[in-house]
Amino acid sequence: MNRVYKTFPVNDIVILKQQMLSWANSYNICCFFDNKQYTSNLHSYECLVAVGAVDVFKPTSNFLSSLSNFYSTTKDWIFGHFNYDLKSQIDIESATTHVDHIGFPECFLFVPQILIKATPSEIQIGVIDDDPDDVLMRILSTREADLQIQEIQLQPKITRDRYVETINKLLNHLKRGDCYEINYCQEFYAQASINPLAVYKRLTSISPNPFSAYYKVDDKYLLSSSPERYLKKTGNKLISQPIKGTAARNNETEIDNYNKHQLLKSQKERSENVMVVDLVRNDLSKVCIEGTVKVDELFGIYSFPGVHQMISTVSGDLKPDVDIADILKATFPMGSMTGAPKKKVMELIEKYETTKRGIYSGALGYISPQKDFDFSVVIRSIMYNDIIKYVSYQVGSGITYYCDPQQEYEECLLKATAMNKVFDKKNAS
Repeated sequence: MNRVYKTFPVNDIVILKQQMLSWANSYNICCFFDNKQYTSNLHSYECLVAVGAVDVFKPTSNFLSSLSNFYSTTKDWIFGHFNYDLKSQIDIESATTHVDHIGFPECFLFVPQILIKATPSEIQIGVIDDDPDDVLMRILSTREADLQIQEIQLQPKITRDRYVETINKLLNHLKRGDCYEINYCQEFYAQASINPLAVYKRLTSISPNPFSAYYKVDDKYLLSSSPERYLKKTGNKLISQPIKGTAARNNETEIDNYNKHQLLKSQKERSENVMVVDLVRNDLSKVCIEGTVKVDELFGIYSFPGVHQMISTVSGDLKPDVDIADILKATFPMGSMTGAPKKKVMELIEKYETTKRGIYSGALGYISPQKDFDFSVVIRSIMYNDIIKYVSYQVGSGITYYCDPQQEYEECLLKATAMNKVFDKKNAS
């Protein structure tokens, strides 16, 4: 299959992105990545859109082998996701028994029928068995339907008291030396019908983050406003940017700067961050040339609309003949969503969490024909199953020896602020 490309000038990228999103939503399978105009040399595109599927990855019983074959033989763009629970395909002892009401497959990768790469000044449309001019015409003629948002209240799967009780149990594991840090997550949910497109637009309007994504696989939707990169490969360079450390934003500049400063000097947040950095360094060393893994930035403070985040950057040079299956085996699930040591904390996560994570804390991204890729961490995201009308989001925090259970609960609520605002009547449109 040959993909034909044509480039067109862009007058207003913001308006065009909205038209492309509405058009993409008409397909059963679509993936819409929006950088939200964050300026960074680590972002290759302002917007990437993939719709339709001319080929789909079908995992075999030997998942890593079949993934490696698909990666090496597919000469086109690939989009899709890896569920957190894919860990059971990598580590047979970590299978889950919890329930996932959203129902994304453990892995879904597809070669799109239509691909669009956008910058602020131009878009390039790549098609298989289609015409780029016709595609652009269909995009520009797309009219948005009614985007009303229903007011709903998402309920916690566990009570605050149950959460605190669980954190105290995890602290006992930390005191015994079973682990150094564990990322514990909880689910909020509602049984309701929503308009996914309207919800995504509202979410990314309230909290526009650099890995925003609208992802649809038939009746399952991921509406993501993630700030975190899992892994990016460019040539032989591999980069990971784990987030650990969160502080609230404030409309008062003086208070906002104070919160930012407190985050930077917080021993608790720095200890969480450095433990994950060490874990990521160890993971990357399994697939990178000895001596090339380094910490490019430690304890970087980055400000987003709702929160300040502590982000570190770790990189390394890949060994020859390493492919995505090798990298996934070495690094997945990402350390920021597990803790350390990874194998033990995954067992504790399975024991103490009450919901199957599914696509949450998994990875969503793309692979280029040159075998470069970029995957985000699925956090700050709303999930929806349109068949059973189930809406859900999950939030978590890193639990360490010195943590306070009540403060950890408040951190979860802080991370959920934007997602709760989406369904608040005064914010709905």
